[in-house]
Amino acid sequence: MSIHELTAKTIDGAVKTLDAYAGEVLLVVNVASLCGYTGQYKGLEALHRAYRSRGFRVLGFPSNDFGGQEPGGEAEIKTFCTARYEVSFDLFAKVKAKGEGAHPVFLALTDAAGPTPGDVRWNFTKFLVNRQGEVIARFEPNIDPMSVEITERVETALAAQ
Repeated sequence: MSIHELTAKTIDGAVKTLDAYAGEVLLVVNVASLCGYTGQYKGLEALHRAYRSRGFRVLGFPSNDFGGQEPGGEAEIKTFCTARYEVSFDLFAKVKAKGEGAHPVFLALTDAAGPTPGDVRWNFTKFLVNRQGEVIARFEPNIDPMSVEITERVETALAAQ
């Protein structure tokens, strides 16, 4: 399944069809403001800026599923991300990333029949999505966004048509 078939509410409350990202390589991440991995916002922004001109986007989906580490509302989350980390990548409204009521984007990313099955286990799990909207890789929270492991996979995805 292509995530381009799905919609999600932006951090500002507008409904966005993810087919707006068709033709781009995406890194979809469940984020949180009070997590030990929150500093990864810096690396996610660096990755976004490094590859944006080549058709790459980071999409941040705040989630309060893990340890209550994203308790704020959308306005608070947006202010935190922009003021503290100068985030310019797209942020979406807070979602459930796992379990009952999980957002359709995360259901698609973790589908048992797909290449990256299984529930999201913690904040800052990263999913690489190709230009066709298909998930092609999963990186657990301990993998730094600017690591060679991720940047090499981004480069390969960007080179593919």
